[in-house]
Amino acid sequence: MLEKIKELTKDTAIYGISTIVGRFLGFFLIPFYTNVINTHDFGIYSNIYAYLAFLNIFFIYGMDAAFMKYASLNESTEKKKTFSTAYLFVTLTTILLAVILYFLKTPFSRLMEIPNEYSKLYYYLIFILIFDTLAIVPFANLRLERKSGKFTSIKLSNIILNLALNFILVLKFKLGIEAIFLANLIASAFSFFVLTPDIFRMITFNIGKDHLIKLLKFGIPYLPASLAAMVVQVVDRPVVLAMTNESTLGIYQANYKLGIFMMLFVSMFQFAWQPFFLNNAKEKNVKEIFAKVLTLFLLVSSMIWIVLTLFVEDFARFEFMPGKSIIGKEYLSGIAIVPIILLGYLFNGIYYNFQAGIYIEEKTKYFPFVTGAGALINVVVNILLIPVLGIIGAALATLASYVVMALGLYFFSQKYYKIKYEFGKVFKILATIVITCIIYYYVYYEVGLTMLYKFILLFCFIGSLLIMRVVEKNEIIRLVKMLLRVK
Repeated sequence: MLEKIKELTKDTAIYGISTIVGRFLGFFLIPFYTNVINTHDFGIYSNIYAYLAFLNIFFIYGMDAAFMKYASLNESTEKKKTFSTAYLFVTLTTILLAVILYFLKTPFSRLMEIPNEYSKLYYYLIFILIFDTLAIVPFANLRLERKSGKFTSIKLSNIILNLALNFILVLKFKLGIEAIFLANLIASAFSFFVLTPDIFRMITFNIGKDHLIKLLKFGIPYLPASLAAMVVQVVDRPVVLAMTNESTLGIYQANYKLGIFMMLFVSMFQFAWQPFFLNNAKEKNVKEIFAKVLTLFLLVSSMIWIVLTLFVEDFARFEFMPGKSIIGKEYLSGIAIVPIILLGYLFNGIYYNFQAGIYIEEKTKYFPFVTGAGALINVVVNILLIPVLGIIGAALATLASYVVMALGLYFFSQKYYKIKYEFGKVFKILATIVITCIIYYYVYYEVGLTMLYKFILLFCFIGSLLIMRVVEKNEIIRLVKMLLRVK
């Protein structure tokens, strides 16, 4: 079992290089944006990108997941047929959807609340969608072939190019938020063209009818499911804008971005986890491995949560230049949402853990029910809590939706692929997090969270996990040795 977990750890580490370094480079843009772009314009940018995320789902409609599912079962020749069918069909539908967006510019621009002076951003959005979509299946193929090095280098190059162009276009050419979209477009086009040799290596210019039917049957349920999942991730932006104003949305989005560090861990785990459980589904003791993976994931993510929760404000207020903090001073009023966002990402990681049984048993039809429930909870809680708690209410809506999604997927996954998780340890970790969170907000608002209180909370959190024997000493030693041997 340890060798299999070692394999997952290795891939997680490699994908983590691209994810962590890439996103961290991207995170440098947040201090940049919040110190050179006002809250009003940052709110406009945030709202348009929320709609971009929705449109991404329509453009790919689950074909990347469907490709990975069936290509993982194919031999070399059949894998090329599966790739060709998926890629060519996605290309055709991408062109069709882009043409529709072009001719429906007026109603879509109104829906996205794009001001007339920023109408050019709509065209950038269309081309970003085209290049991003045409790269998704080739990227999925790199993951399936475990070419994590190539995957990493392309992703990092994309981020570095995007980062450099943002600085140049904002500082030298004074393009404002238009620079964000133009830099994204150029970086997306770069990734696509770098992937073209891999595309031509795999493609046969033939759409197999049987392959297409299988892919669509598996992938189409991802459309409503992915849309609902995207509602969970970004619907708070337009709702906050509708119920407050652009500046409040800008403050909310800037602080939401501080959840990036938990999101990075969850993302790198997800990248490695999906091909891992698909490729090891037939192993004799696979369910025992999956159970242990959940416990280890929770243990690591809980430690990330407590450290970030306690010290993220100190990080955000750090002045890297006189008068210039990591998060611009006019944005810092929203810092209290960060622990809630971090916890939301943690439950998102639990949700990804539970995906294994659904994929293996081909029960993707249940994804829309689970994500739909999460989306509904998100919208309802946003509407109920934003008028009362402001952006704290929006953050709680995100957390509530991820909790509902994790519980829902657990129910359906266990129904068809029962795994005996280490529930005692799972409950102890989650209970410790919840109790610590309650104490944190009480001290934060009623007493004031001094550095002394932060270290007391940190010590109590770690001490509680050790006292409750969430992880045994011999397990820690074995895990450390395993990690040290990863090459």
